[in-house]
Amino acid sequence: MITFGGKLILLDIEGTLSPLAFVHDVMFPYARRRAGIYLAMHWGTAVISQLARDVGVAGFASPAEAEDAVHRLMEADAKVTGLKQLQGMIWEEGFRNGELRSRIFDDVPLALAGWCRQGREIRIYSSGSVHAQKLFFAYTKRGDLSVHFSGYYDTTTGSKRETASYAAIAADCGLTAEQILFVSDVVEELNAARNAGMVTVLALRPGNPPALLHDHPAITSFSEISLA
Repeated sequence: MITFGGKLILLDIEGTLSPLAFVHDVMFPYARRRAGIYLAMHWGTAVISQLARDVGVAGFASPAEAEDAVHRLMEADAKVTGLKQLQGMIWEEGFRNGELRSRIFDDVPLALAGWCRQGREIRIYSSGSVHAQKLFFAYTKRGDLSVHFSGYYDTTTGSKRETASYAAIAADCGLTAEQILFVSDVVEELNAARNAGMVTVLALRPGNPPALLHDHPAITSFSEISLA
């Protein structure tokens, strides 16, 4: 059991709130299949320009060339703004037409509701765009969970493996870092958050790769977090 007496709980998504398999086996392939059509229909928009900057070119000659770039970025699991924005836009169509519904670990809805009742603020920090994060929680198989969150952060804040990103989040929340609990399945992210002064907890979820060589408290369920 982990006891936390601070004011804010900051959560990762993949491997913490949702199974890695759902994101990698459902959401990413969905975006990849529809990228070409979406790019052609939205040619000339700001996301195309951002994708070009992501890959270091002045622009794309055609939607097909942009689609190739998207596929390369996805294969590299690149955490870049244009790709994340594009994926979020494609996922929005899937969520709104009912083709996508987010899968959440069973303990999550009860924990979120309980933390809110106890007066804790809850925010999300994920490499997916803020737009995609909001959709992800608004359209889950357990209903609309977005009501529990008061803020979202993505790659525009900075890399999740950089200490400065967590310092920036604390400043944005108006809290000292010590008043924030960060939960993630990625040790490098937890190291960065702890270096900024946050309290950290490692999520050991089904399907996550083994977390080796770390000294963070670990949980298998959010029920193991007790609020003081």
